[in-house]
Amino acid sequence: MGRGRQKAKHTKVARELKYFSPDTNYGALEKELATKSDSDEYVDRWADDFDDDSDVDTDLDEGADDHQSKSA
Repeated sequence: MGRGRQKAKHTKVARELKYFSPDTNYGALEKELATKSDSDEYVDRWADDFDDDSDVDTDLDEGADDHQSKSA
């Protein structure tokens, strides 16, 4: 297929996709969005991989104190 025919075919498909508007079933959409499932509760899947006594917070606090004492 030549470039002209290929480009015309792509243009036709793009135009069909651009102006295609399917019928929306708003009733089904409302039911889907309105139902509350049990899986809405947040579950931290990575909580077991990290220690609760993390030293990261203390390191940040110590660094802030060091910076303030140097500038004073």
